Amino acid sequence: MIRKFRFRSIVNDIPLNYKFMLIYVIGILLPIVIINYLFMDRMSGLIKEREEQNLQISLERARKDIHGMIDGGVAVSHALITDKLLYETLDRDYKDSLDFYNTFNEQLRHRVTSYIPVNNQIQRIGIYTDNPTIVPGSDYYDLNESVFASPWYQAWKSFNGTVLVSAYLDMGVKTPATATPYLSVVEKMDNYDVNNSYQKLVRIDFDLSRFYDVIARERNYLDLYLVNDQNEIIVSMDSGYQRENTSSFPLFKMDKEADNDLHIMPIGNASYVRGWKLIGVPQGTRVSKAMLDMQLYFSVLVGLITLFTSVFIYVMLRSYNHRVKRLARHMQKVRNEKFDLITIDEGRDEIGHLIRNFNMMTSQIHSLINNVYKLEIQQKSQEAERVRAELNLLQSQMNPHFLFNTLNALLVVSTKNNYTDVKDIIKNLSKLLRRLLNWKDDLVLLEEEINFTVMYLGIEKFRFQDKFEYSIEITEEARYYKIPKMSIQQLAENACKYGIQAIEGLGVVKIRAEVANERLRVVVADNGKGIDEGRLKEVLYNMRSEKETIGGNIGIRNVYRRLELYYNGRVSFNLTSKVGEGTEVAFEIPMQLLEWQGGEGGKGNGV
Repeated sequence: MIRKFRFRSIVNDIPLNYKFMLIYVIGILLPIVIINYLFMDRMSGLIKEREEQNLQISLERARKDIHGMIDGGVAVSHALITDKLLYETLDRDYKDSLDFYNTFNEQLRHRVTSYIPVNNQIQRIGIYTDNPTIVPGSDYYDLNESVFASPWYQAWKSFNGTVLVSAYLDMGVKTPATATPYLSVVEKMDNYDVNNSYQKLVRIDFDLSRFYDVIARERNYLDLYLVNDQNEIIVSMDSGYQRENTSSFPLFKMDKEADNDLHIMPIGNASYVRGWKLIGVPQGTRVSKAMLDMQLYFSVLVGLITLFTSVFIYVMLRSYNHRVKRLARHMQKVRNEKFDLITIDEGRDEIGHLIRNFNMMTSQIHSLINNVYKLEIQQKSQEAERVRAELNLLQSQMNPHFLFNTLNALLVVSTKNNYTDVKDIIKNLSKLLRRLLNWKDDLVLLEEEINFTVMYLGIEKFRFQDKFEYSIEITEEARYYKIPKMSIQQLAENACKYGIQAIEGLGVVKIRAEVANERLRVVVADNGKGIDEGRLKEVLYNMRSEKETIGGNIGIRNVYRRLELYYNGRVSFNLTSKVGEGTEVAFEIPMQLLEWQGGEGGKGNGV
């Protein structure tokens, strides 16, 4: 508890501006930097892993293409050495050149070249034989001393296998400065033992540009080197495919320190490519560029997030700090007996609530101080008001007696002269006034309210004569519920005053009271002039307004306000009207809010 208290004391002693700065640095900026560092570290690993996968895919794709081209050449070589007709044609002895040319035209002209269109990696196919009766030309060559001295034949002579795939430089009849590189498949035609009189070799030369195209295709990922079993570079991006290069194939030198960066993959498992491999050197710039792009992207993202959060925190904390400082300054003024209000946009948050309460408290303190100074004057004014109220009470007690005496005198004269109508109306008016003076309770039986309203309507009937009728419908159950007095009479008076009086024909007021759906429903309707839509909206607004209004329909507003106060706003009050058709006012009160007083036996209940 002591440590906790000390920690709170330390925190509470930090100035507000420094607290905001610590909140920003520790709560926002530091987490952003740490998360960014960890995320970038993780993303760097993922980028390297992805690039490694891409390198393996690139290397495998190039290997498959190169292996497929070499296998295609070997397949063509196998097809030629197993061609029995070609074998027998090359092993025959021809009488003369004409005899050979006839056979050439019939069987040999397109027998070799037909494989090249299907295998576009093959540049040339040559058949070599020591048959002296065959005239060299086209794709058929004589095995002579120059061939025996050629690099490819020397490689074949020193080879112990059946199929040789060899890379070499052949000068031919050219000078050493223009030696041409070759990659060839060499295989002996000895598949048939019958009439094997002469030596026959098949030499298939690959188009090295096809291999270069494969290697160049992957240059975005790797610098590829096609290396033979003697570790000589056959094709690469740097050396191309060695055209017009007099030197022998360069050896691929491996840097021990860079061995881990090399990607080495054997071309295949066949004997003719055993030891051949594809070596890939990663493009360091590619990974570096990917890393740089990632770092740039996240740096911009972090910068934008930091800028946005900084502006946001500044705006939010400035609002907080500004209002708290204003409140502190005004509280200091209160200590100096200056009760100035804080005139700023206080807002709706807790600080705004605190400022509003401070203004309210300041106003009340100021008012209390003023009230103390005025107390003696107010006491004297209240004493004068009390005396004035007693005089008004005496006067109000005298005026009704004078009015009743006058009405009784008029009643006696009307009875003597047999003025029946005048007599009845004076009698109703006298009862109505006496009821108003004697009604002390605010709640009366609905039946009493209806009787009071009937007396009023009788007076109105006397005024309008044949132009006015009224009807009363009340159910037996509804009679014994108590409602606020004058609730119906004022609505009936409003109907006569603003509805019936303004029409020329027969005016009718209908009053209906019933119990339905657990509610007491009272309706007062007339067939008067009605209210247009604009005026109806104004009446409804004034009826529900807290401010007192001056003008018509005050009776409706008084009834509505009294019902709202008595039943806590749970009364349904509706006003509908149409011009030329009349007006209807209805209100419904829930049964559980009403007090019921039965007839005989005093049965009653109330909530």
